[in-house]
Parts: sequence; C-alpha cells; structure tokens
Amino acid sequence: MTKPPAGTRHRIQEVARDLFAQKGVQRTSLQDIADRLGITKPALYYHFRSREDLVRSILQPLIDEGEAFVADQERRSGGRATPRELLEGYFDFHFKHRADLLLVVSELTTLADLGLIDILLAWRERLGRLVFGGSPTLEQETRAVIAFGGLQDCCLQFPDTPYEELRRATIDGAMAALGQ
Repeated sequence: MTKPPAGTRHRIQEVARDLFAQKGVQRTSLQDIADRLGITKPALYYHFRSREDLVRSILQPLIDEGEAFVADQERRSGGRATPRELLEGYFDFHFKHRADLLLVVSELTTLADLGLIDILLAWRERLGRLVFGGSPTLEQETRAVIAFGGLQDCCLQFPDTPYEELRRATIDGAMAALGQ
C-alpha cells in the first residue's frame, strides 16, 4: 500500500519550517508562507488560526515525544534507569528532532510566549531528579543542567559529525558532567 500524498496542512508546516529557518519566526509572515505555497492567506487561515498556532503545530510532536520519553523514564522500574540510559535516550530524542530544536533555540522569545521553554527546562529538572533523587543538592542540580542541556546543545552544534561518533562523545561528556 502506498502512502497518500501529504495534505495541505503538512505542506504548510514544511514551507513554514523552511521559511522560519531562513528568516526566523518573527520575520516570517503568514502571507510569506501563503505566497510560497501559491495559496491565499484565507486558505492558510483555514488550517492555522495564527503564526503561533502554526509554530505550535510544528513543535507539538517534539513536545509529545519528549514528554513521553521523560514520563516513561519516571515510570520505568521505579525511576531507576541508569544515568547512561537516560542520557542515551535523551540524546536520541534530541538528535531526531534537531531541525525543530534549532527553531526552539533561535526563537526563544516566541517560544517562551508559547510556554515551550518551560516545558524543556522542566524535562531537564525531572531527569536530574531521576539521576540524583528527589532532593538534589545545588551541585547535583547544576551538574544535571550542564549534562542534559549540554547534550541538547551538542546535537545542534555539530550537525556534520556522524551520529555514532557524536553520540559517544556527547554521552561520555555528559556522564563526566554528572560526575559518573
């Protein structure tokens, strides 16, 4: 069975993602997106009420998968995943979503307004508690921020490095940051 062609909504998201990467979210109008697609602005509004609605729709899979990953780790064997397992899973998640994460870090103001930055920071905090327990010290909390935040940054900073090489180096560095 063949996959049906992508619908208008998906095409809008792809064009928007491309324009956001080129010009930034704030400098990309819905008219720019409609023009690139060869559709009217009202046709675009049929699918998305606003630019923020469009941005959220692009990032929702990242949010849903990230939340599922963190929640799964919290449920898994009473929250007893090893630090390396947590880092490996978190790396794989970020590597998979690099393009959308680039949008997140390049448009922090827009994304803060949507509440997405708070979600990403909460994941790091929750994962830190899985590593260090329910009442980590300040030193442990800072180590977790460095490890999980640095891991995310490495997925973006080294786009041309082969996956396995980047994964190994990043996880080893994050383990060192955790003091493991």
